[in-house]
Amino acid sequence: MKPNNANQKPPERLELTAQMDITAGADAGDGKPALPRFSMVAYTGGPMRVAGWRYPVVVDLAGLAVPRQNAPIRESHGARVGHAESIRVEGGQLVAAGVISCTGQVAREVVADAKNGFPWQASIGASVEQFEFIKENQSVLVNGRDFIGPVNVVRKATLGEISFVDLGADGNTSANVAASAKENINMDGNDTIKQDKTAEGIEGKEAPAATAQATAGTEAGTPAIKAAATTATAGAGITADPVADMRASAAAEQTRIAAVRKVCGDKYAEIAAKAIGEGWDVTRTELEVLRADRPKAPAAHIPDNTMTGSILEAACMLTGGVKGDVVVAAFGEKSVEAADKRFKGGIGLQELLLEAAWANGYDGRNFRDNRAVLKFAFGHAGGIQAGWSTIDVGGIMSNVANKFLLEGFFSVERTWRNICAVRNVSDFKTVTSYRLIGKDQYEIVAPGGELKHGTLGNESYTNKADTYGLQLAIDRRDIINDDLGAITTVPRKLGRGSGLKINDVFWGIFLNNAAFFTSGNKNYSTGTDTVLSIDGLSKIEKLFADQVDSDGKPIGIQPAVMLVPTALSAMATMLFKSLEIRDTTASTKYPVANPHQNKFRAEVSRYLSNSSYTGNSEKAWYLLSDPADLPVIEVAFLNGQESPTIETADADFGTLGIRMRGYHDFGASLQDPKGGAKAKGEA
Repeated sequence: MKPNNANQKPPERLELTAQMDITAGADAGDGKPALPRFSMVAYTGGPMRVAGWRYPVVVDLAGLAVPRQNAPIRESHGARVGHAESIRVEGGQLVAAGVISCTGQVAREVVADAKNGFPWQASIGASVEQFEFIKENQSVLVNGRDFIGPVNVVRKATLGEISFVDLGADGNTSANVAASAKENINMDGNDTIKQDKTAEGIEGKEAPAATAQATAGTEAGTPAIKAAATTATAGAGITADPVADMRASAAAEQTRIAAVRKVCGDKYAEIAAKAIGEGWDVTRTELEVLRADRPKAPAAHIPDNTMTGSILEAACMLTGGVKGDVVVAAFGEKSVEAADKRFKGGIGLQELLLEAAWANGYDGRNFRDNRAVLKFAFGHAGGIQAGWSTIDVGGIMSNVANKFLLEGFFSVERTWRNICAVRNVSDFKTVTSYRLIGKDQYEIVAPGGELKHGTLGNESYTNKADTYGLQLAIDRRDIINDDLGAITTVPRKLGRGSGLKINDVFWGIFLNNAAFFTSGNKNYSTGTDTVLSIDGLSKIEKLFADQVDSDGKPIGIQPAVMLVPTALSAMATMLFKSLEIRDTTASTKYPVANPHQNKFRAEVSRYLSNSSYTGNSEKAWYLLSDPADLPVIEVAFLNGQESPTIETADADFGTLGIRMRGYHDFGASLQDPKGGAKAKGEA
């Protein structure tokens, strides 16, 4: 079968085998010879094994188009034999009937071979227009029956021709053929064609009378198809004796039953019962008895070696050094065990791509044609198999890469996350926040119970998310070198790149705060007494606590975080943890009690003193509120995705390799200046 794509392989033939009958036809009285007729169940509606298709194929008869009723009948899809007169779908099966109308040598051999008992089978040729792959353990209803995947369902196809074949997909089917109406054939009492004597003297013409009767059944258990015809001498009004016909038929049936029982004996009573019930002839019964007599091979338990995406993904994780218990938790013990057994010592990049390509229909056995391997692995090959891609190597590599992406992302400083508020946004539009402190105090409720209306106030702050991204490639050299490490190294780089970018954006905005921390906002102090120490911290704590709202009343927010550059890290840690701090400027003998112990959590960032950023300083430090109470800065993430995303794809025509791209959607913005205070740390 072949989809409408010129780049795909030649059409695959579906051998749809079933029981066939070819019976004699009677003269029409016009002097033309009687033609042998046939009938068959061409397809029983079930699954078939077809060359070139990895999994069984089921043709949905509801979508099978029959463009012509007089479709050609061939022998082995080659020489013409005859033509069909009727093709229809009946009871979930494809049924056909017609005549052997050709006069060539092949047509005569088909009839003659059948006369000698040759078990002809049937095969149809069809072209595919639409198909569907049903994954493992999924169920699908086709032709009135349920099938469990993995299985291929041909949803739309067009019937081309029907052929007699000597060997089809089902070796148990057979066909009985009668050559012509002028021969007396008795095949073990099963198929009988009787030729009546010719009536003479009626207008000087020969008027043959034929009675043909045949019974057929299919392996699928379809009802037997019976055909009987009685004819009379042309124009003479002479008819056959129906009582005699019935007696002859009954006698033939008794002869068949007796012969079947003789062949089966007591040992094969079940075969005898089935043969009698389904109308088998003696030849077919003997074949079944011979099969039953064959020695049985010992039972073999064959493990399921079907390759799946989870097995390949688990193999990549194990090869990348991820702990076994973590991989088991992610993919299950069965997948991890299969990965460890199949890829001992680790999976290579070429192995990963080949396994995916084979699952998607690639028929090569090595990596020499690496471009073809990549096309099949990523499902881009122009063939039937690629349309039914069962393993998405792009998804596997993306999943594996995302795990190593996070390692790179979290390897970068994340102090920003401890001092900011986080907002989820659904798009890239500007969003607005209103000041959390202001005039809107509760008012006393009057006896009538009416509440006064408040307002959001006039002070608001905005933020918006933008997209930041980078693309890297695993080039052809990495693939040829079979370096699976590229799958871990590249995403780590992409993850680290995202972590560095979010720090760059965040601290660039935070440090450029000359108009945010000001004396006018009463959140900025300078002088030597603002050096980070017990006294300096006490001064900035007072500065923070003395802030008021627009009514001139305290804001009611407590500071929670000391944010300091690396040069002040030790002092900030002592102020947070130590009970006492020795005054090294005056006396080293007497410690000074620390009133700020456990008050303000110390956060250190190397970005505060980096000369690449406007507003950097080694001496300036900050006292900030808890960002959940009153944030001085906010970070917005699209759809709440705080970590970057990585995607993998086959490279384009101009590049030999695999592309990986990472992207992250976020934005940062300063918020309420009353949520913090800044100390210059010097005059």
